[in-house]
Amino acid sequence: MTSERTYHHGDLRRAVLTAALDVIRTEGPGALSLRDLARRAGVSHAAPAHHFKDRTGLLTAIATEGYERFADALADAPDLRERGVRYVRFAADHPAHFQVMFQPDLYRADDPGLLAAKDRATAELRAGVTGLPATGRGDDPRLTGVAAWSLAHGFATLLLSGNLGGAVGTRDPETVFRSLAELLFAPESDHPGPHQGHGA
Repeated sequence: MTSERTYHHGDLRRAVLTAALDVIRTEGPGALSLRDLARRAGVSHAAPAHHFKDRTGLLTAIATEGYERFADALADAPDLRERGVRYVRFAADHPAHFQVMFQPDLYRADDPGLLAAKDRATAELRAGVTGLPATGRGDDPRLTGVAAWSLAHGFATLLLSGNLGGAVGTRDPETVFRSLAELLFAPESDHPGPHQGHGA
């Protein structure tokens, strides 16, 4: 009776998603099982399939939710650097979503809801590159976007996997990332040329 009431109130879907995110965060996506999630959520083993059909459907829902939250996190960031900071913050705050979002072999990449959420997140990422001042390092905004994405994604991935302990230490990771972004994306005039700073 409790499971039926939960199902009709629409809480079952959220309960299964929450249980799945807990499993992914601690054990990885490979540990997911609809039967185990049903047990964790306290419902019949067939109940999750009603919402997600199968494991791939569940992971598609997680990726879609991840991209929606990701787009929200990036929205209205004032510049490219702060978009990168929000990227890192999102990964730290939503590690399970982050794991799934960038492994398209786990979910249905052609799902319409997923594509819409992904397009919105991509638009937010690209918005940070639009209007950047010329740096003298090339004028292809796509390559600039890839460079910025690589920096943020690489930093976030290394942070989540525990590989930045020595480099970051006790410092705030977001502050460290801001410093890295300034080094790589500051205008060319901010970097001394071969004869600057030598009294020439």
